[in-house]
Amino acid sequence: MNQPLRLGITSPIVTALPGSHSEWERSAGTPELVRIAEAADRLGFDHLTCSEHVAVPVDIAAERGGTYWDPLATLSFLAARTSRIRLVTQVLVLGYHHPLEIAKRYGTLDLLSGGRLVLGFGVGSIEEEFDLLGAAYQGRGAVADEALTALRGSMSQRLPEHHGEHFDYSGLVVEPHAVQERVPFWIGGYTPRSLRRAVEHGDGWVPFGLRHDRLAEMLGGVQLPADFEVVLGAGRPVDPLGDPDRTRRAVARARDAGATIVNVHVAASSADHYIEQLEALARLEEN
Repeated sequence: MNQPLRLGITSPIVTALPGSHSEWERSAGTPELVRIAEAADRLGFDHLTCSEHVAVPVDIAAERGGTYWDPLATLSFLAARTSRIRLVTQVLVLGYHHPLEIAKRYGTLDLLSGGRLVLGFGVGSIEEEFDLLGAAYQGRGAVADEALTALRGSMSQRLPEHHGEHFDYSGLVVEPHAVQERVPFWIGGYTPRSLRRAVEHGDGWVPFGLRHDRLAEMLGGVQLPADFEVVLGAGRPVDPLGDPDRTRRAVARARDAGATIVNVHVAASSADHYIEQLEALARLEEN
């Protein structure tokens, strides 16, 4: 927990969560996203994110949004337009995939990006989407735990092997595979079980929907491994040009709650304004 604080970008455009995205994002597309990714890369931000949903029921989309760019396609494209910024799936739903599917597809992305992949995982919460994909909603936590074990042993291996209740394989070649010796796994969630899962299987925890005092209490109750990441959001969108003091306070609150990395939503009225905000945010962090 003694690492320097870093800032990551909750990518605009690629999701449209009600109350969290700006009007300009509705008409923005690939050119704007690329310019923002290139700016974030140039300015030294830690990472960009992209989440996963295949098909969201209409009534749920009204609350949680229905726009979710595919993370593999999106992050692969951005990998070709950037050089150092990390590429984070926040999050992949473990129950939607066989571990070897993730190992092959995202291992290829790790290769293409020069080892910049971070795999953020979640257990999933939309039962209708599980049903659509033929995945089991009941018991998904146990499946996720074994999938993480299988992935940890398979992600960077040419000859992966795993023998368990839900997944069993050996004698297979997965080539290409991840070039990082240990691809970071960040586990999302808000329960003590999610934190235990992150400590046991992962390299970081991405909590959400928790008060900072509760976060501090939960983090204080576990022994965190060395270099373990705690990735917290800065709350409502930050405005480093219009309100630098509140921006500093928002980042400081997340740091004081235990964050080693702070994810920021950036308030903006256009892609140009977004990049200007990133430049201002980078200057704030330098001072």
